[in-house]
Amino acid sequence: MGDSTSKKKARSDEGPSFEVALARLEAIVEKLDDGNLPLAQALSLYKEGNVLAKRCRALLTEAEVEVKEALAGDKPGSLD
Repeated sequence: MGDSTSKKKARSDEGPSFEVALARLEAIVEKLDDGNLPLAQALSLYKEGNVLAKRCRALLTEAEVEVKEALAGDKPGSLD
């Protein structure tokens, strides 16, 4: 079990925090929604946004697993 936890932690440390990634993603969406960008810049921002969205999803999934594990540990009869 310690092995998977260290792998999860390593993945979390490979990029920006959820809050930083989400803020950057929101800024990218605003710029793309404006529609006044050259195609090359819009494509570059789209690609960056896609990477950030994947990062946010991964971090949310990780947090969901941690919450489920914590809730499972709080069940009556648990020895933890």
